[in-house]
Amino acid sequence: METFGTSDTAIIIGTITLYIILTSWLTAKLRSKSSSEFMVGGRTTPAIVIGVLLMSEFIGSKSTIGVAQAAFESGAAALWAVLTAAVAFFLFAKVMAARLYSTGEVTISGAIAQRYGRTAQLIVSLIMIYALLLVNVGNYVSGAAAIATVTKTSLTTAAFLIAIVSTFYFALGGMKSIAYVSLLHTGLKYFGVFIILGTALYMSNGMSPVMDKLPAWYFSLDGHVGWGTIFAFFIGNVGAVFTTQFIMQAISATKDARSAKRSAYIAGALCIPISIALGLIGVIAKFLFPDMKSLFALPIFMQHMNVGLAATVATSLVASVFLGVSTVALAIASLVVKDFYVPVFKPTPDRELKMTRLLSVAIGFLPLVFVFFAPGLLKLSFFTRALRLSLAVVALVGFFLPFFNGSRGAIIGLVSAVIGTTVWYLLGDPFGIDNMYVALVIPAAVIFLEKLFHWGDNEAALKLAGKPEAASR
Repeated sequence: METFGTSDTAIIIGTITLYIILTSWLTAKLRSKSSSEFMVGGRTTPAIVIGVLLMSEFIGSKSTIGVAQAAFESGAAALWAVLTAAVAFFLFAKVMAARLYSTGEVTISGAIAQRYGRTAQLIVSLIMIYALLLVNVGNYVSGAAAIATVTKTSLTTAAFLIAIVSTFYFALGGMKSIAYVSLLHTGLKYFGVFIILGTALYMSNGMSPVMDKLPAWYFSLDGHVGWGTIFAFFIGNVGAVFTTQFIMQAISATKDARSAKRSAYIAGALCIPISIALGLIGVIAKFLFPDMKSLFALPIFMQHMNVGLAATVATSLVASVFLGVSTVALAIASLVVKDFYVPVFKPTPDRELKMTRLLSVAIGFLPLVFVFFAPGLLKLSFFTRALRLSLAVVALVGFFLPFFNGSRGAIIGLVSAVIGTTVWYLLGDPFGIDNMYVALVIPAAVIFLEKLFHWGDNEAALKLAGKPEAASR
């Protein structure tokens, strides 16, 4: 069918409504009842549950719709945007997961503070909050596009629906509820993407007609994406996986360091097949609907399914939207509470939980202010990862190169990186240099220069190296 009739739309909306009611009931049933459960699920969550939750960040609505959109415009090579996340998760499991878990911290800023001090913690926290707010702006835009397509509502109505339902999920449920409900959300989303791929292949009579008609570069390894951007995908995903607050918080919910590593391996494995599916969906959409607006490269196929499949896929996309927004907003709330509210007000555990929920409501609705000014989804997605990459550089230096562990260099490097990366992004990546490289180079260069010219006293480095001079100061 070319478009949904009134009865078909009613069935789809009814299915989505029933799903929201079911998952809301599960959220209430599994809701966090203490601050520890809200932040890290009581540190008892199985590795498989956390692995699925970790992967959900990289197959959320922004990534899925964004990759299909990019593949429509630049070829199947856009799949590297998610495929490189699989590699990043494997590296994280090997290098960083156990180290971060062993810090005992809930926030990535808290872990970095153990190397660089309280000032660096606040800078890291502010940068992460800035990056994650932009992540949720992208989640709202992509989610609203998907929901509006299948429910025949406006983007504004769809965006407000996302804000209301997602805020309920994470403000009430916290990490404990989100972790388990994510199994249902993500399983349905995974299934939905492959239903879309099957529909696309059926409509195109397989890949042969698509490959015969579209230019060859649509199927090359780099397409019109380019190896420079693909490498930027890789380092951006490494930065996002290694230092994103949500990742830190999720692995902290496992019972031990070994489980934290296992969850990262599971997440990486789950990213591989879905990345390929998204790339193929985008190029098939280009073949079938060459003049269509690229943002709808993925949701357009729902209008060409029978109503039962369309309802399933629509619900899977909605589930992805709610999960993506909830996990990111939970991470923002945790940073605000742990890094700013608790140190200043020193609340009781009950008071902390109540204030966390109140702050969560504001955090859930804030992205609505910026939703309709968002640029291309994949570019926005990787700009936010560039911001987090600068944090990864500083964190890796702190953990593995204590000789360069001067706190002043780290702080100056972080501030310079976030300003420089943002300006470079807003200027449209001059000279063809991706803002990801700006985020990579600036903090490393500043830390090196700080050591070379002795801008700081390197107290943290001396302590890590076991030097008596640090203790005597």
